[in-house]
Amino acid sequence: MTMYSFRVDEQCAVETEAWVSALGVERSEFLREALRQHLARLAGEADAETWARHPLHGEERALAGVAEWGPAEEWSDWADATR
Repeated sequence: MTMYSFRVDEQCAVETEAWVSALGVERSEFLREALRQHLARLAGEADAETWARHPLHGEERALAGVAEWGPAEEWSDWADATR
């Protein structure tokens, strides 16, 4: 692991300590998870922009229709089978 050290304003520090105490975790664990989640959100936003710039082409959309098939059978009548 790499060590990071940074300064935060007093209000942010107070809120962090309150959450750390409420969640019962170490401050470093809390900040690591917060950073990981923020980076994941940023990566997701970048992915969305990439998909918008480069939509799928024909071969990549070949199975898209499968998602619209729905159930292969009518299952609603199975509720009566247990009675």
